[in-house]
Amino acid sequence: MRFFPVDTVFVRRYHVLFVVEAKRRVVNLLGIAPDTNDPREVTQVSCNFCCELEGAGRQVSYLIRDRDARFTTSFDNVFASIGVGTILAPGHSPKANAMG
Repeated sequence: MRFFPVDTVFVRRYHVLFVVEAKRRVVNLLGIAPDTNDPREVTQVSCNFCCELEGAGRQVSYLIRDRDARFTTSFDNVFASIGVGTILAPGHSPKANAMG
């Protein structure tokens, strides 16, 4: 799970959150947040993605993520509400989080 910045023609910056499915090697766009420092924006993006997962009838076992401060407890609780466990990548080990 990662964010990457996108700058618009009007000099606005948006942050795109995406997830790579390790089993199928598919990139899923979770959403776009104008401000990733606001925990409510990041949590809302995850909530939208979980609703899409449930609507499509897809099951996800777990979410591997890094220890970025943008991913708060409320972010993890959104995934836990649909039965997805969260696994934190070890700190200071970029190779452990190579897929997501």
